[in-house]
Amino acid sequence: MDWKNQCVAVIPCFDEAGRVGVTVSGALLQVASVIVVDDGSRDGTSAEAGGAGARVVRHDCNRGKGAAVRTGLVEALRGGYSWAVLLDGDGQHRPEDIPSLFASAGSTGADLVVGDRSGGFGGMSWLRRWVNRCMSWEISRVTGQTLSDTQCGLRLIRLEAWRQVPLESEHFEIESEMVVGFVRGGYRVRFAPIQTVPQSRASRIHPVVDTVRWLRWRLALESRPERGRACPQT
Repeated sequence: MDWKNQCVAVIPCFDEAGRVGVTVSGALLQVASVIVVDDGSRDGTSAEAGGAGARVVRHDCNRGKGAAVRTGLVEALRGGYSWAVLLDGDGQHRPEDIPSLFASAGSTGADLVVGDRSGGFGGMSWLRRWVNRCMSWEISRVTGQTLSDTQCGLRLIRLEAWRQVPLESEHFEIESEMVVGFVRGGYRVRFAPIQTVPQSRASRIHPVVDTVRWLRWRLALESRPERGRACPQT
């Protein structure tokens, strides 16, 4: 696999001026192209990302991480790429870890490779660590598979598989929905150890609002089909 040219980096962003440029530059050392989805930022995120070499797609208003991820993956498909690597624009993911995801996909035939931070959660608060572990435990129970870190945003996605997986979440529950969708669709999910850099700003995940939103998503799973279907937004 010619990962450099067949994979594009997709970076969803909201108000990440001062951080996104470094992330884009680092990603361009691993892949030839980067798509930044500016999710209605009010600062210089778009200009900084474009100046660092990314192609910028902008939402007119803030629609949420899930919406930004879907927009970025649709753009990746339109660009003719076979794979996309997702990473956050705030610098908490090291672009240097991307080859570990490539290696895992190459050796296991996985359709989705997720970064695994379970060896050390960096500067993450004890509350977020606890919530992440609880969510990963619950997703493991739902899918019947041992899934070590379902909430990590650094992940490598085979786009043809993603086209068959319905993703509807607008916010942070997109990470869980993607993992469940790939497992239920019969696709192979694997994990690759990565390092987490302490965040340079406070997390935008609200411990109450986003947990309640995730719980609503979890309850809605009971009425959803077990197998994948064509993704409507493509």
